Amino acid sequence: MPYLEIDNLSADYGKVPVLQDINLAVERGEIVSIIGPSGSGKSTLLRVLTGLLKPRAGSVAVAGEKLRYDSPKDLRRAREKFAIVFQQFNLFQNMTALRNVTIAPTIVQKRKAAEVEAEARALLEKVGLSHRIDAYPDEMSGGQQQRVAIARALALKPDILHLDEVTSALDPELVSEVLDTIRLLADDGMTMMIVSHEMGFVREVSSKVVFMADGRVVEVGPPEQIFDNPQTQRCTDFVSRILRH
Repeated sequence: MPYLEIDNLSADYGKVPVLQDINLAVERGEIVSIIGPSGSGKSTLLRVLTGLLKPRAGSVAVAGEKLRYDSPKDLRRAREKFAIVFQQFNLFQNMTALRNVTIAPTIVQKRKAAEVEAEARALLEKVGLSHRIDAYPDEMSGGQQQRVAIARALALKPDILHLDEVTSALDPELVSEVLDTIRLLADDGMTMMIVSHEMGFVREVSSKVVFMADGRVVEVGPPEQIFDNPQTQRCTDFVSRILRH
């Protein structure tokens, strides 16, 4: 049984359908990258799973247990299972890197401050920022802020980490440091779902790649299939277009 199982998931923005009959399975330790044209529903899928947008239909099951997104209890459970990092860093500007990482586990999860701080220091060291623990966001580069955001998400101890275009707001020279952090998490066996336009990175790091278009999953396969031998015309057209640039 897959750890995460998505069956016929659909969602709307107002009256506009944005996800239609999504079916996808994710195993523990997998790195699933989601690619596709703008407006295809990639980021929306992560938002629905995390409980930021309520699905209209379908089901999501984690470890065999269905999540009911209209239930406050299950919504809390979804936010324990999944953590999301957005393209904008969304750090608290009046807090140091360390405080940004510790605030949610101590206030939301009500964990012991000393334990949380020790874990936060270890996480910031893991993402290469042990020397910036006391720095405020405006004292850090965009790449450093995004790595703090990743550490903040990891501090919640999620089962699956969602990364939504986490390099798209960065200057090109800062992208590599964030991608290196994601590689490190991959080496540690972190289960991740990644929305990205960094196709070389997607090919390198992914267990499987999901190609979406028009709110639907069009094709799923290992990177070598999606990029070298796609099975659908829609995926073929997309890949050939992006690889020409």
